[in-house]
Amino acid sequence: MTPAAVAVSSNRVRYAAAAVVMQVLLGVLYSWSIFRGPLAQLHGWSKAETIAPYRYSLLAFAAGMILAGFWQDRKGPRVVASAGGFLLALGCLLAAWIGGTVNGLVLAYGIVAGVGVGFAYVTPIATCIKWFPDKRGMIVGLAVMGFGAGPLVFGPLLEALIGDDPSRFAVTIPRTFLILAAIFFVGVIGAAQFYRVPPPGWKPAGWVPPPGRMARGDLSSRGMLGTWQFYALWLIYFLGTSVGLTAIGEATPQLQEMARTSAVMSAGAALGVMSIFNGLGRLGWGSVSDRLGRKATILAMFAVSLLACVGFLRTASSFWMLLAGLCLAAFAYGGYLALMPSFTADYYGPKYVGANYGLLFSAWGVCGFLVPGYFAGIMDRARLAGDLASGYSEVYWKLAVLAAAGAFLTAVLRPPRR
Repeated sequence: MTPAAVAVSSNRVRYAAAAVVMQVLLGVLYSWSIFRGPLAQLHGWSKAETIAPYRYSLLAFAAGMILAGFWQDRKGPRVVASAGGFLLALGCLLAAWIGGTVNGLVLAYGIVAGVGVGFAYVTPIATCIKWFPDKRGMIVGLAVMGFGAGPLVFGPLLEALIGDDPSRFAVTIPRTFLILAAIFFVGVIGAAQFYRVPPPGWKPAGWVPPPGRMARGDLSSRGMLGTWQFYALWLIYFLGTSVGLTAIGEATPQLQEMARTSAVMSAGAALGVMSIFNGLGRLGWGSVSDRLGRKATILAMFAVSLLACVGFLRTASSFWMLLAGLCLAAFAYGGYLALMPSFTADYYGPKYVGANYGLLFSAWGVCGFLVPGYFAGIMDRARLAGDLASGYSEVYWKLAVLAAAGAFLTAVLRPPRR
């Protein structure tokens, strides 16, 4: 290894730091529920309409991940992450101009900005996996912790920028998108310039891969798609994130409805608390999986999701009970974003992890597009019937069934034979 390569590798913590900064900025995606109330008041949109940009942003996010994964495996992380920052800023800029209609917001924030997030999101994950083969679960958890904690920053910020005066929403909402565009153009593109990949064959000094944890060689995407384990992991990812994505999408409206009778804190502040648990779940479950194994950890995450749905959210009768359930759902959900990149590298090797994880991440995008929209429809019908409580009960019972199915599938998962 050259002296320059040694100097770079000895400071690998810098890549983790840049990853956290970028992921915090990308975590604005989870703060969409802050916009839903003001948009409904300004335009008279339904729940299904106000959640549409969020749904499409998750789908575009996943599509961008697939494209960026192949691209960054060939061209490196800096150019791909920079392109992502540019598209995210452009999407927010367009949202300020054409965000007066549902279709305009879907195109600008949902598709353009969503693809930008996907481009930028995959690069720190793939980079950190290559620099930290000895601590995959922990380092990916740390990197994506920033994404989960994004609403802790953007929740209160967006509430302050939008304000609570409905007569000014026509001004404050576009202005908020313009401010976000400036933040992302500077912050995401700036953080991207710190990324590097390790020299070929590099590994930490004195580190020996543990038996049974590391892949025997590297499989390309074509080889990965030829194993049944990929499709099992895809379904586990889809089922596991259903609870968290739905809870995040419904958090602000549900908290605001509960706050009318038992106000404890603002919905934005509560969303920030929820985001702390989301972020802690990513780091905590990722670190645990390095010691207990990915499979046992995911089974524990499904158990927490079931507890959140059946024990708290289905019959939440107070603000604190609701917030506790949402925090448990977010805590379990965060783990999937940390473990699935590590699972991909464990099963199929780190060389093609960008492309391979991009394909697996499509489960998250499809889930984000289908599941929150389906449950938002249930809540619209419950609102028309004047019985929100039964609507939420139906939503969380069905999510509990999905979590149970995911736990069963995880129990039968085995590593691929090579």
